[in-house]
Amino acid sequence: MAAGVLCFRAFALSMACLLLAVPLLVAQDPSKLSLEYYSKTCPNVEHVVRTEMECAVRADTRNAALMLRLHFHDCFVQGCDGSVLLDDTATMIGEKQADQNVNSLKGFELVDKIKEKLEAECPGTVSCADLLAIAARDAVVLVGGPYWDVPVGRLDSKKASLDLANSDIPTAQQGLLTLIAKFWQKGLDATDMVALVGSHSIGFARCENFRDRIYGDFEMTSKYNPSSEAYLSKLKEVCPRDSGDDNISAMDSHTSAIFDNAYYETLIKGEGLLNSDQEMWSSLAGYSTADTVNKYWADPAAFFKQFSDSMVKMGNITNPAGGEVRKNCRFVNT
Repeated sequence: MAAGVLCFRAFALSMACLLLAVPLLVAQDPSKLSLEYYSKTCPNVEHVVRTEMECAVRADTRNAALMLRLHFHDCFVQGCDGSVLLDDTATMIGEKQADQNVNSLKGFELVDKIKEKLEAECPGTVSCADLLAIAARDAVVLVGGPYWDVPVGRLDSKKASLDLANSDIPTAQQGLLTLIAKFWQKGLDATDMVALVGSHSIGFARCENFRDRIYGDFEMTSKYNPSSEAYLSKLKEVCPRDSGDDNISAMDSHTSAIFDNAYYETLIKGEGLLNSDQEMWSSLAGYSTADTVNKYWADPAAFFKQFSDSMVKMGNITNPAGGEVRKNCRFVNT
């Protein structure tokens, strides 16, 4: 047993060294992002976005999770540059067709609506990337989460990358060390990862992404607890073995319409819906992430503070190639 532990620690150390060798994605110039960027050119930008988000979340609280997820998936591919919003064209297949986006990434019509309002207020001024960053913050606030100031001044990419979307966006089936590596490549550490994944407090997942989990090690991680067995039975009704790929279930079974720290309790109970989430608590490699999960469950203020800081940190990843301010978020300017 002792030899096994020593071998695992050696393996974990070698993985950590490998991660340190991975080049980080560095923002083109984070200093160009500013809280005052639109103070003269579009001073009402935040009011316009907030008004539309209030209407959308009032109509359906799930719109909050949709906008937050769009921002996350945008930032993980080429930086926060609005590339996820680009439609396919005759010469380009966009990121919407990526494995982690197709049939699941939504909210594009809401983006269109907000962009239309912004163009009426201040034409050709506010980028789609900034729109997503502000809307994601407002989404969190509107369902009970923390507020943070959003630095702005991002540019919209002139191209999308299906290949990078398929390789860089974390997936529900990946193990902890792979997930840590993917965040590390973006300049985000394991603490950022655990905090940012807390956004699953208001998220929903497709059956296709949690089927292996509920028919796999769910009972083992939840220690065959009777209450967990009842929850598992409900999940299996939503997600049969051989059908229902598009059926959905909340990732936080307790307070799915409220942004809070209850999601971390599901991990501690071994009831995480996604394998990638449960790994942060149950994986043998998760001795540090498990401590962070426990901290955020015990201290909601600490979670809110770190989530806000990590959202700013992620939002500061810009596309080194630069770009433009799109007039329509779905297409590059002509």
